[in-house]
Parts: sequence; C-alpha cells; structure tokens
Amino acid sequence: MIVDVHSHVWEYPRHFSDDFRDQARRARAGTEVDLTVRFEEYAASAPAETRTIVFGGKARLSGLWCEDDYVAEQVARHPDRLIGFLALDPTQPGWEDELKRGHQELGLRGIKLMPMYAGFRPDEPLLDPLWSYATDHGLPVLLHTGTTFVAQAPLECTLPRHLDPVATRFPEVRMILAHLGHPYEGECIAVIRKHPHVYSDISALHYRPWQLYNSLMLVQEYGVWNKVLFGSDYPFTTVTASIEGLRGLNGLVEGTALPRLNPEEIEQLIHRDSLRLLGLEDA
Repeated sequence: MIVDVHSHVWEYPRHFSDDFRDQARRARAGTEVDLTVRFEEYAASAPAETRTIVFGGKARLSGLWCEDDYVAEQVARHPDRLIGFLALDPTQPGWEDELKRGHQELGLRGIKLMPMYAGFRPDEPLLDPLWSYATDHGLPVLLHTGTTFVAQAPLECTLPRHLDPVATRFPEVRMILAHLGHPYEGECIAVIRKHPHVYSDISALHYRPWQLYNSLMLVQEYGVWNKVLFGSDYPFTTVTASIEGLRGLNGLVEGTALPRLNPEEIEQLIHRDSLRLLGLEDA
C-alpha cells in the first residue's frame, strides 16, 4: 500500500481569490495552471490501494478558503480511499469552533495549517489551544513549510525552526512539515531529527530533481530517512510522477563520483506506513 499524506480537494477557481490566481499566473510566466481536482483521474493514475490524506485550505490573507464541509463531502464519496483533514486560519474569528466542529461533527481526522499563507507563526501563544486539542484528541497536524509565489505571505512565518519550540512544549503531537521545508531543507531536517513525532513529506519536489537529490542526501547523511513521508501535492503533480521522480534521482549522478541515494531507503519511503506513524491506522 502507498500512503499519500499530502493531497488537496477544492473547487477551482471558486475557492480562490482573483488576486491569488493573478499571482499564480505571474509566477508561471503568464500561464494559468489548471488546479481542478478530479479524483477519478487521480485514482486511476495512482497505484492500486493508494490511501490519501486530503484537505482544502484556509488562508484569508492569500485568498484561499475551502470550507471543511466541502472536504468532508468529498471524503464521504470515497471513504475507502480518502482520509480528511480540517483546515484552520487562526487569524480569523471563530477558528476554535471550526476546529471542534471539523473534528467532532464532520469526522475529519487531522489538521492542516498554512502559517505563511495566513500570516501567523505556529509557535504563537494564540495557538496553544490548538496544540492542546491536537494532543488530547490524537490529531496529526500538517503544516505548509517552504516558499510561495504569494507576495503578501511572509516567509518568516514558514521557517521550519518555528516548529521546534512547539514540538518541545507539545511532544505528543504528530506533525508533518510539508515539502521538506523547501528551500529551507536544512532547518527542516534539523527539526525532524530532534523530535520523535515530527516528520516531513516530499510533496511537490520531484520536478526540481537536483535540489531534491541534494535534500535527500542531507536526509541520508543525518540518518533520518525514517522521518520522511511520501506525498504528492495533487493536483500540482501526481502520485505516479512523484514515484518516478524519486526513483530517477540517482540517474542525475550517473557517471560521476558523487554519492548515491540508498535505493532501498527510497523504496521504503514510497511504501512507508504513514497512517501507523500518524496514529491513523484505523482510518
């Protein structure tokens, strides 16, 4: 079985502001990427028995807002394949009520945070009730860490180092630092090595193969292959393309004296039982 810990469900473009779409086009030389989610196509292109953690996103500052009800509806259509996470923007009023409703009424199994996109730091005291709730109810928390094209989203809020004090104060919370913290991979690896229940994923990195090779070489040299989880970041890319990208990384250094990534560790990453690590094995 393959577990994709990082995939999106939303309605494009309804859940995005015009400003977000304009900035996305600017970042891609004027081309608009189709971010429409088509689960049937996703499922058909992924290996059989793939299980997928899905979420929308809430970040008023950046112009993304997908209600948890929409996520729960999509999960209900494919309960054997999808595991839903609720999303929160703690800068907006009522977020604590949304947390409880998303978990207790909608049955969503984890939390997605977008600190940079929403404009908050995850180690702010304001969020202590969130981390306490996640601890008490065993909810894993996946956070965007890394860069963006959105001009108003502060990079300071995305740095992986800010999860270090959170993990120290709330050591039982399972966390996933998305995208290996790209381009702050060194910080991310330092944090996941330090804390037993803090992980990262490799979603949306395979199309920068040289950087991914170097990032995973850091993972290898620090001995934290076991803390890295598989994720795709669909609809930005797919499960199959992500797997092929991982398996092709050593081809970059063919014919050179540069070190190789351990192919057995790459296969273990692809097939890692992330649901067990995140406390979701009964999902």
